Amino acid sequence: MIDTKKQALFTALIIIGAILIIYDLTGDNENVYLKIGGLLLLMIGLYNSTKQWAKDNPKDDQDSSEDEK
Repeated sequence: MIDTKKQALFTALIIIGAILIIYDLTGDNENVYLKIGGLLLLMIGLYNSTKQWAKDNPKDDQDSSEDEK
């Protein structure tokens, strides 16, 4: 069962993190804290989204081992 509220939150974190990084890269002055914050939000969103996707789509090891034979 896909939890759409959590997935929306993780997607928002990914988008906000990417916006912060892109904004800092296009600006004249460099702010290290803005880059770190953007990267942190981006990585947290990606990590949690990946965990959610793996939980929603379990891999059936028994089927894959039969295919290899």
